[in-house]
Amino acid sequence: MKTFLVVNPRSANGQTGKRWVEISAQVGRVLGEFGHGFTSGGMDAARLARQAIDDGFECIVAVGGDGTLNEVTNGFFRDGKVINPQAALGLLPRGTGGDFRRTFGWDLELTSALERLRTEKTEPFDVGRLEFIDNEGQPATRYFSNIASFGVSAVVAREVNSGSKALGGNLSFMWGTVKGLVKYTEQQVRLTLDGGTPETVSVTTVAVANGRYFGSGMFVAPDAVTHDGFFDVTLWSNYRLSDFVLKSKGVYNGDHVTWKGTRRFRCRTIHAEPLTGDVFLDVDGETPGRLPCTMTLLPSAIRLKV
Repeated sequence: MKTFLVVNPRSANGQTGKRWVEISAQVGRVLGEFGHGFTSGGMDAARLARQAIDDGFECIVAVGGDGTLNEVTNGFFRDGKVINPQAALGLLPRGTGGDFRRTFGWDLELTSALERLRTEKTEPFDVGRLEFIDNEGQPATRYFSNIASFGVSAVVAREVNSGSKALGGNLSFMWGTVKGLVKYTEQQVRLTLDGGTPETVSVTTVAVANGRYFGSGMFVAPDAVTHDGFFDVTLWSNYRLSDFVLKSKGVYNGDHVTWKGTRRFRCRTIHAEPLTGDVFLDVDGETPGRLPCTMTLLPSAIRLKV
């Protein structure tokens, strides 16, 4: 497949850019000729991916973390439609959190990532569409590949993204979670699933999952599958700092699904309206805006290199 790499040089705490000559040489030895472009700002990866698809590239590879993958996924769409349904999304993981790759059991090794990319094997891949209010107060649409959530997760994402991430993914997110839970006040949100009866819920976090992990390894949606045509929704209510300190292991191994404060749903659409103030979004580790929002699953929207 004609391959284009969308490279975030700031990923892996800047090591991707510093080691690009070495990385690109190894890519070339395995894949042969390939195209590439470097990101330089917000949503630049989406622009590069969209242009690459227009130019006839058949496999678009995100070289970076979950945020880069999110932007590249957005580049597969124009005016609400998939540009080329047969184009494949690939990942060369170089990020801090690495939650998307965990769903598939992929490691950070370049050799194993290239082994995936050199084959023709792909599988259907669901994509989430999010309609929301952006940080400038305007209606906006964004697509997501892994998990979109709201509540304390967005506060945590802002804490993590404002730091250097020099501690590495797990420690950065754990420290960000502690600071986020200290700052966060439980919010009341009205949820409507698949057009059903609205329900008012108390929200620590609502995670609308295509993949299984967020927050650098939190196993938030243990049963999620990226090609089953459904979101797996996890609602955490009245979850406090003391819970995280005393029971955090359960968040990372999936035991949280048995806790009193956890509820789970499956749906194709979810609408959320805030009732007690601003409730912010975390979309694949980025914080683009706030509620109200509507999330819609687009089943088998594109292909994924596996």
